[in-house]
Amino acid sequence: MTQLPNYINGQWCASNTTDYLDVINPATAEILAKVPVSPASEVNQAVAAAAAAFITWRRTPATERVQYLFKLKNLLEENFEDLARTITLECGKTLAESQGEMRRAIENVEVACGIPMMMQGTNLEDIARGIDEMMIRQPLGVAAVICPFNFPGMIPFWFLPYAIATGNTYIVKPSEKVPLTMQKIFGLVEKTGLPQGVLNLVNGAKETVDAILDHPQIRAISFVGSTPVAKYIYSRAAANGKRVQCQGGAKNPLIVLPDADIEMTTRIAADSAFGCAGQRCLAASIAVTVADARDSFTEAIAETAQKRVVGNGLDQGVEMGPVIDVRSKTRIEQLIQQGVEEGANLLVDGRKPQISGYEQGNFIRPTILQNVNPAGEIARTEIFGPVLSLIHVNTIEDAIAFVNSGQYGNMACLFTSSGAAARKFRYEAEVGNIGINIGVAAPMAFFPFSGWKESFFGDLHGQSNHAVEFFTQTKVVVERWPKDWSRQF
Repeated sequence: MTQLPNYINGQWCASNTTDYLDVINPATAEILAKVPVSPASEVNQAVAAAAAAFITWRRTPATERVQYLFKLKNLLEENFEDLARTITLECGKTLAESQGEMRRAIENVEVACGIPMMMQGTNLEDIARGIDEMMIRQPLGVAAVICPFNFPGMIPFWFLPYAIATGNTYIVKPSEKVPLTMQKIFGLVEKTGLPQGVLNLVNGAKETVDAILDHPQIRAISFVGSTPVAKYIYSRAAANGKRVQCQGGAKNPLIVLPDADIEMTTRIAADSAFGCAGQRCLAASIAVTVADARDSFTEAIAETAQKRVVGNGLDQGVEMGPVIDVRSKTRIEQLIQQGVEEGANLLVDGRKPQISGYEQGNFIRPTILQNVNPAGEIARTEIFGPVLSLIHVNTIEDAIAFVNSGQYGNMACLFTSSGAAARKFRYEAEVGNIGINIGVAAPMAFFPFSGWKESFFGDLHGQSNHAVEFFTQTKVVVERWPKDWSRQF
């Protein structure tokens, strides 16, 4: 069985650990590889390599730095199908979903290639007579990302290309559940000729993460995952004086008004709730019907959920794959039962399905809980699985009040034909990403990935200009050149 190496200072190197974890295909339970739980000493090696590389890399002109990203973009395109297949093998999502994920990753590389413009500072002559002032951006030094399991190809690229384009050196810690995609991507990084130490890969689990959080030479940390872990990483890293951005969990509501196109709304809502088996931070988890929308939407979404084809994401015609592991499957099924015990009606029960040929897989079919108690635990808990809760209210004001009462603030979407209702919703809803007749309001790479409340800890988000600001520090220079010190023209 293959034991995965780390990539430090431009070299593939086996970990010295004796502690390895299995990388398991969630559809088949096949062991794909073994990933090391790298000790702190190997994090230290990666940091030392990155710190040494930073001295030269920060002095490399931005126009030269982005040439490596141009090369990486082409390599990602050439290996697009293989990378997508690898995501499906280790993560479980459908091949089409994996292809969409890699497209978003590549878009971030493309945007980061604009660093010569995006990183520019500002200046003003004659702030006083003969005195000029300017603000310039400089890289921080060594930075790191701690990645989740649900998007092994895309999420690292919310940060990585911007970090190195702005002149930093970088360490990637993939999720120990899905390390294979990043192994292949670093194989492509190696082909770009990127200088040694600029990008490093260290596999591992909590011990590895803690070593990253505590290392004094790591200046900035990015993280995406659950809110409890986000709080832990944010507090520990910030206590160590680091710049931190942590994307946390979510409980994303969809609001359906009576004037919505029910056929379109149902299709989009199902894709949002059940796409990627509900394992994404922008998955719809609650549908709030308003007034007369209840009956038509409830009937339509139940029928759609029952028809969704579940199976191995590599198989033709499959619309939804498994959840990541047995532990997640068990947790999701327990939460479904908790919803029933809180008084919800189990309109569509997706527990314990039999998927022919994949009996060992971690499958749950789409599930719908009707008449969920808005004040109950299920209405507040991030299930992170293919489960949609239905809640009914009488007015859009009630719907917005429900949205704003939640602890999370990642996304909320409204389905309507009314421009006035749409404006009221986007103006008043207290979330960072708004969708209007959109089920997954995922920002393009040239916009920051927003998030409010307990869905985000920090000030600057991933992607676009926020990433540029996160990975740079500003320096203000005030200059005076008296006539007798300067050449006269």
